[in-house]
Amino acid sequence: MTLPPGTQVLRYAAFTTDPSGGNPAGVVPDAAGIDDDTRLAVAAELGYSETAFLTRTGERTYEVRYFSPLAEVPFCGHATIASAVALGERIGPGPLLFETKAGPVPVDVAAGPHGGLSATLTSVEPSVEPAAEEDVAEALAALDWSADDLDETLPPRIAYAGARHLVLAAATRKRLADLAYDFDRLARLMTRLDLTTVQLVHRVSDTVFHVRDPFPVGGVVEDPATGAAAAAFGAYLSELEGLGQAVLTLHQGEDLGRPGLLRVELREGERRVRVSGAAVRIPDPER
Repeated sequence: MTLPPGTQVLRYAAFTTDPSGGNPAGVVPDAAGIDDDTRLAVAAELGYSETAFLTRTGERTYEVRYFSPLAEVPFCGHATIASAVALGERIGPGPLLFETKAGPVPVDVAAGPHGGLSATLTSVEPSVEPAAEEDVAEALAALDWSADDLDETLPPRIAYAGARHLVLAAATRKRLADLAYDFDRLARLMTRLDLTTVQLVHRVSDTVFHVRDPFPVGGVVEDPATGAAAAAFGAYLSELEGLGQAVLTLHQGEDLGRPGLLRVELREGERRVRVSGAAVRIPDPER
């Protein structure tokens, strides 16, 4: 793997202020001249669920492409938050525009209460569609869940806010915590349905949830904090329950020992979903 001279490959943890928490992402701030095979090789070498490759197209506008260790994905929330904070540390806080394969994604970078920077992305136009009974049954079989493990108040749906996710709600926190699934079987189903992750959720209160995201199609057993799925889930809950103005709190990564915190904001009269979180630089490994 040969990168252009001076190319930086940065490591950030998103949705956390602790480098050992949240979801790690690779960030390449200047990816001009790097071909797709090399991008995939960089993502595979890092081993994170996604690495973002940025190419500047305007004063604060960037083309952003996202690669998992196995394939390119159209959009990635945690790598967007990580990239925005990385840019904010270099060019200052303020608005950014990320041109992604899913569409334009505005991102605002600001000082966070923790002393570092936080970022808020605004999703592309979301959508929610029914999940076929046979596909839900196959997903449950791959997860080794039964229909009784599901929360009947949160029915299965496929939700989109830049990437597609199957939303399944666990009736208990214990069911969510005990995750051991058939990697290949779930990957086959997800490939057929063009899913990026399966968004597994457990409701704690009207606005607080624990979530987990199997990601076998990306070559990763589980994504520790998933901004794209959080945006899709916000759209799902808004449509299901007719929410107007609301703020959701998603806890993710606790079962992996990498706790992260995702803030999902819904606004009255707006379909697009805002997802916010902090990000922090991960020190480069010693060589």
